[in-house]
Parts: sequence; C-alpha cells; structure tokens
Amino acid sequence: MCTSPGRLPATTQQPPPVYGDVVPEFVYPPVIAAARVAFRLLGLRFDVVGAEHIPKTGGAVLASNHNAYPDFIFDGLAAQPSHRLVRFMAKKSVFAHPIAGPLMRGMRHIPVDRSAGAGAYEHAVAALRRGEIVGVFPEATINRSFLIKDLKSGAVRMAAEAEVPLIPMVTFGGQRIWTKGRLPSLTWGVPIAITVGEPMYPKVSDDPEVLTAALRTQLEQLLTETIKRYPTSPTDTDLWWLPQQFGGTAPTPAEVRDADAADATH
Repeated sequence: MCTSPGRLPATTQQPPPVYGDVVPEFVYPPVIAAARVAFRLLGLRFDVVGAEHIPKTGGAVLASNHNAYPDFIFDGLAAQPSHRLVRFMAKKSVFAHPIAGPLMRGMRHIPVDRSAGAGAYEHAVAALRRGEIVGVFPEATINRSFLIKDLKSGAVRMAAEAEVPLIPMVTFGGQRIWTKGRLPSLTWGVPIAITVGEPMYPKVSDDPEVLTAALRTQLEQLLTETIKRYPTSPTDTDLWWLPQQFGGTAPTPAEVRDADAADATH
C-alpha cells in the first residue's frame, strides 16, 4: 500500500490486538498520538509501500535499516495499518534516561545490554512466541553512509528459534531530521519513504550467516527501490544526506567503518 503524501496510515478501525498475558496498553497509544501531532507540525510527508506484508496476528521480527534516531517511530508507523504495536530492541542506556526511560518501559520495548546480550535475546524470543512483533536494527547502530552495512545475525536467529517470519524493511529521509553527528533539524515538509519487503521464513536448521547475508541483500534491494522513488533531490549544498553511489556526499561504508572504529577507542 502507499499512503498519500502528508497522511499517515489510519489507526481508528480497531484497537491493536493483545496477546497472551499482556496487559492493556496505556502508554503506547498516547505516544503514537503525540508523534502524529509532531509529524503534522513538521509537515512530514509519508510514503509507505508494502505495509500489507506485516501480519495482523502472530509474532514476527521486523528487521530495518538504521539511518536516523527517529527510525523506530517510522518503522512503527508502517505496522499501524495491521493494527500492530512493535516492541523495539534498544540499547540499555536509553531506558536509564529520565524521560525516555519510563516511556520505553511503558511501551514494553526490550533493553539490550551489549555486554550481556543473551538476556535481551531470550526476552525477544519470548515476546515473539506470545505473538508480538519485535523490531530489530541488525546494523546495531546508525549507519552514516545511509546504505546497508554488515548485519548482526540476531534477527535471523530469533526468528528461526521462535518460528516466526522475518520481515525486511527500510526507511529513508529520517536522516534529514536527526542523525548521528548532526543536530536535529526542523525543516518543514521532509519526505519519509518506507518500504516493507516480503517476509522471509528462517528455520533453525538454516545457516544463520547465510540467511543474514540474504537479509542484507533484501535490504539493499529495498533501499535502492526506496531511494529511486524518493520524491526530492538534494541541492548542491545539501548533498550530505544522499549516499555517494546515488550522487550524494555521505561517507562511504569504508569511511564509516574507520569512523566507528575511532569512536570505539574513545
């Protein structure tokens, strides 16, 4: 499906489903409503393609690229036509923030301690088995090349273990609002393009590295499609948000690897 520019997917037809012993949602719906108001104030224009691939019932892993800090909000919007709420895996430090922390816990997102990731993995698999959608950024951090870099295998492995579909998706445009190394921008009317791909069905018997490579290929294809239909082009002085292979001046993947390695040593 494709939403009209300036409109977000409707959410009023029915409430999101509740699975197993999950308590009613008190935090997530108001947060979504607040996000919609903010998006209207900023004049964001959404173009969502493929939202029908997100199942209306049952567990699934939503595996997305990661260009910008608001990506989890945009990914969640793509699940709204299916009346689903996505539980995102996010680094533990976000949950310690005095404002973001209570909201993250209230929306039942999943904290990830990178020094002890097994607990988060088990939490995610349990959520999948009780019918939740879990959102994962397999690149593990914001990718400043705005392409697809090497992926972690966790998304594939948890989908296989929980026996649920793995759904690739990409967003593009969010980096123009707020991304790593740049201050937030309040530019009016930024387009946000979102593409949801066809589900993959990993099995425990499959090689997770092979499946992760296949996931990366799918994300690269979706990203190319998304950039090609993106409705605006940067000016000569605003080329930073477009990957170099598409005519922009964003860092190359090699440059990003070097920068990330340098950041890790400080």
